[in-house]
Amino acid sequence: MVEISIRPVDDPDRDWIGKLMTIRWNDPSVVVHGERFYPAELPGYLAFQGSEPCGLITYSIQGSDCEVVTLDALLPAHGIGSRLIETLKDKAKKSGCTRLWLITTNDNTDALTFYQKRGFRMAALHASAVELARQLKPQIPLVAENGIPIRDEIELEMDL
Repeated sequence: MVEISIRPVDDPDRDWIGKLMTIRWNDPSVVVHGERFYPAELPGYLAFQGSEPCGLITYSIQGSDCEVVTLDALLPAHGIGSRLIETLKDKAKKSGCTRLWLITTNDNTDALTFYQKRGFRMAALHASAVELARQLKPQIPLVAENGIPIRDEIELEMDL
């Protein structure tokens, strides 16, 4: 197991976050539920292995809901994503949130498995929602690398 430290995102981290989003998602923005987010502008937590960043979670709190906007573990299968989720759960509870939720797309079978194993449940299917997202971000591919057409958004949630 790799030793990982986690700390809140700070202003000097924001350039790195913008570059990471561009590498991972072809743009510094992400679009979910018809809304464009710039993760480099959001609150979040960074995971580090030594002095090197190896994971990021960004979020948005609206009332009693905390939305996971992005989660990126750069060293898969090292517990980084799980640690970042647990850190955000603690933050959300301390902020008075009663629900942690997120959106992923129908093709992202790894994410669906990951989140369900960590206590999230499917809350809603937003059929054809990615069509709206493509109006805001045309770079979203029609078909994922795994061959599944990218069409729908799946909302997952957990009670806090």
